[in-house]
Amino acid sequence: MGETSKLAMDVELPKMYRVKQLLSCEYLSEAQIVFRIREEMDRPEIKGRIKPGMKIAVTCGSRGVANIPLIIKTIVAELKGYGADPFVVPAMGSHGGATAEGQKKILEGYGVTEEYVGCVIRSSMEVTRIGTVKGSPVYIDRNAAQADGIVVAGRIKPHTGFRGKYESGLMKMMVIGLGKQKGAQVCHEDGFGVMAENIEARGREILKKAPILCGIGIVENAKDQTMLIAGMTPSEILEKEPEYLETARKQLPSLPVEAADVLVVEQIGKDISGDGMDPNITGTYCSKYAGDGGLHAERVVILDLTEESKGCAIGMGMADFTTESFYKKINLEESYPNAITSKMIVQAKIPMILKNDREAIQIALRTCLGIEKRWPRIIRIKDTLHIEEFWVSEALVEELKDNSRIRILEGPVDLEFDQAGRLK
Repeated sequence: MGETSKLAMDVELPKMYRVKQLLSCEYLSEAQIVFRIREEMDRPEIKGRIKPGMKIAVTCGSRGVANIPLIIKTIVAELKGYGADPFVVPAMGSHGGATAEGQKKILEGYGVTEEYVGCVIRSSMEVTRIGTVKGSPVYIDRNAAQADGIVVAGRIKPHTGFRGKYESGLMKMMVIGLGKQKGAQVCHEDGFGVMAENIEARGREILKKAPILCGIGIVENAKDQTMLIAGMTPSEILEKEPEYLETARKQLPSLPVEAADVLVVEQIGKDISGDGMDPNITGTYCSKYAGDGGLHAERVVILDLTEESKGCAIGMGMADFTTESFYKKINLEESYPNAITSKMIVQAKIPMILKNDREAIQIALRTCLGIEKRWPRIIRIKDTLHIEEFWVSEALVEELKDNSRIRILEGPVDLEFDQAGRLK
């Protein structure tokens, strides 16, 4: 037994309770999603811009957006119904290892395949310069630039690295997503302190110079279900996206306590959040320009990396401890390009690596300062997309017992590990 394992042995872990919090549950069914897209695209202001024979690019990003295969398929079918010739373009900046093949694989991993959506996916890292902002070039995907029109489809949501009028959404997808690695790098050149300003200025230039036909904005509820779909003309993107951003902000879920000694996150991944785990929930911000919301945990443990991430371990740098099994899944060539492009290199730093889940949690607890070691405050979540149900230690149950939005489902029970020390 190694010295690190010996240091973990005498750390006693508390009993845990499985709890459920009541979250917003308004959402659209699959049939309603299809109806809403058709309804929005049939608006004269949008339909009138689409002509038979037009070659139209439809954007699709790298986030784990609910129902995204169905959404893209429906947009494609609608465009075909108007006599257009649509194709899908990955709009994800430097993700997928900043390669055309990697970006296409991300889409296919979500179920956005050529067979399912009914059109070709044209993935390329080649870009075209279409304008200039403050002497700096503005780029978009070459295939999209050469098309007769572009439909920008994407989720609108608060960003994890900055605050502004436009955050994650259609404007950012045009600037950074369609900008590919080259465009994303230029936009990140001055850092997150001026990102809001850059997104708006460059987004306006793209709307002016590129053949943007319309936007399809998606807002999700606190359970990451599709709640709202809005079709927008180019001018409406400028006017209405900020309103939908505020709607999305009100839907952001949160953990029902302000602080904990140890936060255990079972899995992180780019399909879960651009930061691997959403700092709006975990409090693990890599940028000082995003605020200081979310949980305040003295130690953060991450246990696994999603298969959909393909080894991209962005976000691991915001944790204190991880496991050997997580470390073995890291693909540096998938992880580094995004961190280098965004200049947030802390995201790709590797945390302390422990033998297994048990030791990672024990060492995290052992290294906490000024806490009640026999009454520790521990939260365990699956990931930041799934916080309706989670686990808390006995100390935190005491804090939550009078919360009317919390239900205790199970406990008290011991944390269970298999023979290899992995959480069950």
